[in-house]
Amino acid sequence: MPLPLIPWPRRVTPGPGSALQLAARTRDEAIDRARSAIRHADDPTIPREGYALRVDADGIAVRSSDEAGAAYAAATLAQLVECDDTGSWVIRAVEIEDSPRFPYRGAMLDVARHFHPVPTVAWFIDRLAELKLNHLHLHLTDDQGWRIALRSRPDLVARGSATATGGDAGGFYTQDDWQAILAHAAARHVTVVPEIDLPGHTHAVGLAHPELMAPPVVSDEVRETTRRLGGALPEPGVPYTGLAVGFSSLRPLDAEVDAFLVDVLGELCAITPGPFVHIGGDEALGTAPEDYAALTARAARIVADAGKTPIAWHEAASAPLPDDAIGQYWGFLVPTDGHDAKARAFAARGGLILSPADAVYLDMKYDERTPIGLTWANGPTSIERSYRWEPDDVVPGLPARAIRGVEAPLWTETVRDREDIERLVFPRIASVAEIAWSTARDPERTWPAYRARLAELVSRWEDDGIRVGAIVPTS
Repeated sequence: MPLPLIPWPRRVTPGPGSALQLAARTRDEAIDRARSAIRHADDPTIPREGYALRVDADGIAVRSSDEAGAAYAAATLAQLVECDDTGSWVIRAVEIEDSPRFPYRGAMLDVARHFHPVPTVAWFIDRLAELKLNHLHLHLTDDQGWRIALRSRPDLVARGSATATGGDAGGFYTQDDWQAILAHAAARHVTVVPEIDLPGHTHAVGLAHPELMAPPVVSDEVRETTRRLGGALPEPGVPYTGLAVGFSSLRPLDAEVDAFLVDVLGELCAITPGPFVHIGGDEALGTAPEDYAALTARAARIVADAGKTPIAWHEAASAPLPDDAIGQYWGFLVPTDGHDAKARAFAARGGLILSPADAVYLDMKYDERTPIGLTWANGPTSIERSYRWEPDDVVPGLPARAIRGVEAPLWTETVRDREDIERLVFPRIASVAEIAWSTARDPERTWPAYRARLAELVSRWEDDGIRVGAIVPTS
């Protein structure tokens, strides 16, 4: 029986000797005993975030060059705890050498379409860390709401945070809430990447600052989406609770708009210790190309001048961005509409984060019977499709060295609470974790081998009370 490890390590060698016996009554107690028995040694030869783990009947030894590596060794150890034929908790004798494939391994939680409170975000961070994912991208603003309190512009939450998609209640993070999220993440070696989406997806800005907004562009596509999915057409000054995109935009760059960008992006950079700030840039269909370029370039420059690295959705390649700006690709596994050309443009800048929508968008349905979720990304995304893809193959002509990593977004148009998050995220988040961490060429990096390991992990998740949204197929 293979070791039930996800993500799969770089090297696994069955150890000589007997299993380590853990005197415990429950799995959680066994995990605690195992972690308390670790003998740790610093080893500067081990790559960043990597570790070496040895388990035998005499105990557990871990070597790493940093605290993250030690934490990931402990995460692996938790997965190794199992119940043997006698009902005892044990860890098989094993030697593991491990380090990540990509430095950026993440997930995104959209808290703008539906607001999710601090305890849910903290729980989500815990689940990411268990799978060695190290970035949480928080989509803080959109047409439906502004979710971060800023001292420079208090009206943004006072007037723009009350509602959510479908007319549900809204909410926002106070600055104390924000610091609590950051501290919780840092303790688990997770970097928070905040996003202020600009210059589109800004209808909520107009509730507080109508003087900054261009009139909504109500296209035939917006009308059709509204007809099909319900809600009202966007109106200036009225909270938007529908599902259409692309209708809102900031005004062309002028002194007032520039002051707004300086205030919100400058303050967000100041209160966020991580190296990245996301400026959005997607689906700005109501913004003229020349205005889009000017607004996006200005936003990126403000972030860079504050000492952060700007990240933007791949459409932003058309703007004159700083040399270190990172793109995030959300097109399909087989690119359409020139998305691949825009993605390739980031190879000469800071590189690219891959989020192919028809593989890693966690808000897609598993199949037509899934009660929540969407299907626009080439239909439903099964567990198998979430796993059967290779980052090097997504954008033709993109050098492998330009790929910074992989991120799985969870957009929340249909995701109202933690139970909804659980059902759409689990088990597909495990696919993302393995693709981002594990080497592509390994006998265990195949769908049949992964499927067997995933079934064991799903069983453990269910024992922990996580409401998994799909059954792992047996063939």
